[in-house]
Amino acid sequence: MSTTTALADLEREITAPGAGPDRLRLVAAPFVPEVRLHLAEDAILWWARMEAAAGRSLPPPYWASVWAGGQALARHLLDHVELAAGRRVLDLGAGSGLVAIAAALAGADLVVANDIDPYALAAVTVNARVNRVTVNADGQDLLDGVAPVDLLVAGDALYDAELAARVLPYLRRCADRGVEVLVGDPDRGHLPPDGLEVVADYPVPTTEPAVDSPVRRVQVLRPR
Repeated sequence: MSTTTALADLEREITAPGAGPDRLRLVAAPFVPEVRLHLAEDAILWWARMEAAAGRSLPPPYWASVWAGGQALARHLLDHVELAAGRRVLDLGAGSGLVAIAAALAGADLVVANDIDPYALAAVTVNARVNRVTVNADGQDLLDGVAPVDLLVAGDALYDAELAARVLPYLRRCADRGVEVLVGDPDRGHLPPDGLEVVADYPVPTTEPAVDSPVRRVQVLRPR
């Protein structure tokens, strides 16, 4: 599926009348109310309805929810605007675009939101538009190269072992080439035992149904 098709689908969704748990809503992002996002009250219901309408399988809508690592990282950028101001920023695994939008609001010269899901790129586009910032959407798999940016941010990009095995060497390679790297992680169990140091720690309100506590501790880390 092309990003153009995905964007047309999302634009129909956000302009269609009606409400319900299977619809997208424009809301202030939890923990980062400066940013507004089109999110699903129940992403699974939204996914099921969209697949039924399309008559085919669609990728899981990770972009339709806010992830704890991204919330903490976006909060950190807005509270420390000097990290992004005047710099080139890459948001890896951007999802809804929350962290990318925060970087743009913090004054970044260039922001690229990277995700391999065309619906995520479409979400980045509509969410950047509503927040009146410019974010460039990129759908390439970047993990075998080096980011040509000043700051690389990755919110909740280590959510499974297979992905972490590709992302962690990429982050290290970029850091070794002089890129500043910041990672937001709620301890999903795939952080390396060493090599990263904690920059900040946030109590993030969680919207994840599988988490018992209403608040999750999230660390912002960087390579040592």
